[in-house]
Amino acid sequence: MLALAAVLASLAPGAADGELARMTAYDKAALLVVSGQPAPRGVGGVFVRRWDRNRPRPPGALVFADQEGGAVRGFPHLPPARPAAAYRSAGEARAAGRATGRALRRAGVHVDLAPVLDAPTGPLGSRHFRDARFGWAFADGLASTGVAACAKHFPGLGTARLSTDDHPHVRARLERAELAAFRGAVARGVPCVMTSHAFYPSLGRFRASLEARTYRQLRSYGFRGVAITDSLSIVREPPAYWPRRAVHAGADLLLFTSPEHARRAIRSLLPLARRGDLDRHVRRVLAFRRAYGRR
Repeated sequence: MLALAAVLASLAPGAADGELARMTAYDKAALLVVSGQPAPRGVGGVFVRRWDRNRPRPPGALVFADQEGGAVRGFPHLPPARPAAAYRSAGEARAAGRATGRALRRAGVHVDLAPVLDAPTGPLGSRHFRDARFGWAFADGLASTGVAACAKHFPGLGTARLSTDDHPHVRARLERAELAAFRGAVARGVPCVMTSHAFYPSLGRFRASLEARTYRQLRSYGFRGVAITDSLSIVREPPAYWPRRAVHAGADLLLFTSPEHARRAIRSLLPLARRGDLDRHVRRVLAFRRAYGRR
């Protein structure tokens, strides 16, 4: 990906130590949370959707959006108009990513929660690319504009019968070809990966986003960027232990569409912040924000 070698080099933990030393426990806990609007103070990121995209955003927070294409666009008037399945070449996908990145930059968005790299056999319909190389090319296009791509939903929903957006209890399997799609994105320098909420028996009894084996697998590919969970607001009342378990498993950012869930997560993470258990994640998020948050 264009220029991402330099960006990933900036993710070295030592570069964020000075800022880390000045942070309170609340600062650290809030930095690991991405919230829907109206977001709590101090969150690391805000997730904007079509109905709240024009609301004031917390100062200093990274702005995340679902701008995959077609019907899945937080900004319906911005590209890409075509869904992922419509692209027939890497060149088309790259051009779409470039146009999307330029438009998102003008809209003040730092991170696009795209591309979807789940195998096209999965349940997401037109959100799937025909070929993982097209997804990589879309991410390349975003990167060329300075917008961060966030590949999803690791380790892949290609074997799932239903989308986790539609059903909270989805089972899937690890597939070599699907893992290769994410490994290829990591090799090209993707700076952000979203983990899946599906259950994979080979990873453990919890959702992939809460399992340490998920993050170990991702890091084994040489991934140095930030790992973010899919929205932990997947159920009406997320269990109180989910934020702590996700962070202990290896998540750097916890996504919530519900601001109230985000507030609870911050409170839940405060004891870990006081013990220094969040510091390695905080360093990574600070570096990510430094690389993409300044315009």
